[in-house]
Amino acid sequence: MKRFYLFVILVLFSASLFANGVCIENAETGVWLQLVESSVDVQIENQVCIVTTTQKFLNTLPTPFSLKYAFPLYEDASATGLRWEIEDTWYEAIITATEPDTIPGGSNMNYYLEQYLGDTPLYFSSEDAIIQPDSLFQVELTYVQLLPYAFGDVDFYYPNDYSLLQATILNSQELHLELNSFRTIEEFELISHTPTNILNNGNYAELDFLEFESIADTDYHMQYSLSLDELGLFSMSTYLDPANVPDEHGNGFFTFIAEPEPENSGNVIDKVFTLMVDRSGSMNGNKIVQARNAAAFIVNNLNEGDLFNIIDFGTDIASFADEHVPYTPENQTAALNYVENILINGYTNISGAFDVAVPQFAAVNDSTANIIIFFTDGMPTVGITGTYELVSHVQNLISQTETGINLFTFGIGNDVNAQLVTLLASENNGLSVLLGDDELEEVITNFYLMIRNPVLINTEISFTPANIVSEVYPDPLPNLYQGIQMIVSGRYIEPGMITVSLDGDAFGQPVNYEYEMSLSDTTNSQYQFLTKLWAKSKIEHLLIEYYSLDPNSPQAEAIRNLVIEISINYGVLSPFTNYSGPGTGIIEKEIPETENTLIQPYELLGNYPNPFNPSTTISFSIKNDYTGFVLIKIYNSKGQFVKLLALQVNGQGSYEIFWDGTNKKGETVSSGLYFYTVDFGDAILTSKMLMLK
Repeated sequence: MKRFYLFVILVLFSASLFANGVCIENAETGVWLQLVESSVDVQIENQVCIVTTTQKFLNTLPTPFSLKYAFPLYEDASATGLRWEIEDTWYEAIITATEPDTIPGGSNMNYYLEQYLGDTPLYFSSEDAIIQPDSLFQVELTYVQLLPYAFGDVDFYYPNDYSLLQATILNSQELHLELNSFRTIEEFELISHTPTNILNNGNYAELDFLEFESIADTDYHMQYSLSLDELGLFSMSTYLDPANVPDEHGNGFFTFIAEPEPENSGNVIDKVFTLMVDRSGSMNGNKIVQARNAAAFIVNNLNEGDLFNIIDFGTDIASFADEHVPYTPENQTAALNYVENILINGYTNISGAFDVAVPQFAAVNDSTANIIIFFTDGMPTVGITGTYELVSHVQNLISQTETGINLFTFGIGNDVNAQLVTLLASENNGLSVLLGDDELEEVITNFYLMIRNPVLINTEISFTPANIVSEVYPDPLPNLYQGIQMIVSGRYIEPGMITVSLDGDAFGQPVNYEYEMSLSDTTNSQYQFLTKLWAKSKIEHLLIEYYSLDPNSPQAEAIRNLVIEISINYGVLSPFTNYSGPGTGIIEKEIPETENTLIQPYELLGNYPNPFNPSTTISFSIKNDYTGFVLIKIYNSKGQFVKLLALQVNGQGSYEIFWDGTNKKGETVSSGLYFYTVDFGDAILTSKMLMLK
């Protein structure tokens, strides 16, 4: 029987780290169902990462279980799809204008469950989704994230460690990851596990990991490096049928990644620096030592002509000086002594720290690089604690100074509010870096050297011809520094070639970069995520504006309604919407080979000879315009990976690929039954063959 997929497309979306979900019966007493299988599929398109994670559970309860599913979704990420399978039928959740659910149990939640789910879990429940005792069922979550990039290096993490909740083995753990890159992939490795298959063809790479009968106790970590000789602007675009576009901004969606070649300059720009150091109780141990050492490094590497100050905060706020002071040997020595005596104390009053730090910039102007470097390891617990309210508060403080400020944030450890530190930076011309507990001191060195080499600050963007592109986000655009990328999403009304101009300055001199960008005139299924990227960016922009207003004002209500509209139309979860379900219809089903209800885009033609000895040829046909690599994976009867074959295809036609009967080590395989999958990217077909000696 061939397996095809029928999708009811309910558009959903967003971005950082994720883990296996958990099906909860009682959050207070710590009763949850057994996880029996975990499968993670990762598709990366030029640092845009689409992850589909599927977990199979067993209802070990003596009574029926109504679906209650939680997933440790970080604040800077959004789901793009949620569905579940019960008795061979798939159902899909839809987004509705209701407030997000909270997990029952609240402050009485089981300790291990609370630790596992983190501060901002996604939670979904449906009284209509009933699983009978001793029955298996699946839950599938899809999400999108922008992978962190610096100086050509990119990391992907998936916390696969489930040992906090379950000590029993899983039947199987599987990871499949594919990477497409405009720039050459120079290094590509799975650091955390030994892959069963790994391939790097330069602009395409893939890996597989498959393990049976084992405990899920290790996070996935993949790392790759891109060529630094191939800088510039790289774009992706898709042009939809008007019937599939829910607004009037144009049928085209694009995203580009820009990393201009920096101008060669020996200049160092004068700076006005404020270092903001979190000294709350959670910064104890090595964290505060790292923060002190990082602050001391910056103090020791300022230049003549710079002004600086140091703010440290717990519940209360303290500062080295009442205002920025000149960088002199005397002030350097005093500042180093001050840093050495920063001691942990109190809660995390982030808003209070900015209340002291930002107004001090009112005395400076835009002729200098005005910079705040902010270190924190946790969530705000004193003062303003809401993410968007706090971001809006900081923006209001900065606007009152009438001075441009670049805010750089460093989130330390696993408990940091990743969305907060990311938005504080992106909305204020800066960059955000998320670090492990022991990485701050090392990273600061490279960071400081980077910001001494701006590529483009006070960035503005324009397009030629005009009036084709609109709704461009983020707005305002971030500054560009050496080794860092700018990712921009927008809409267009007319396909064709356009010119993208990035204008700004570096070291007080005007700088311009121009690139040609092609806007597609067709729907590109490979880039269907672009609609979600754009919607996510716009919602984040609107939320900053919303939280700067009185929530009861007409302006705030109008923005709220617009956020809800975009959220529902594009499937991007927001603070004002939630999943509801089940949706209507069967989403996926088995199609017997004799059924001919619709024309299938791909067809397996089998392998010949079969049985075979020692080699065989696998054949298939393509009935659409798919162009790219088709991957054939061969497994033995135990499910163990044997070999990977790859074939470049170019649209409609029949294709063949030869297998010489050897495994990945070049050894001839033994007699027996073998299974093979043919992966076309949007569909996977499976068949079997027999080796007889």
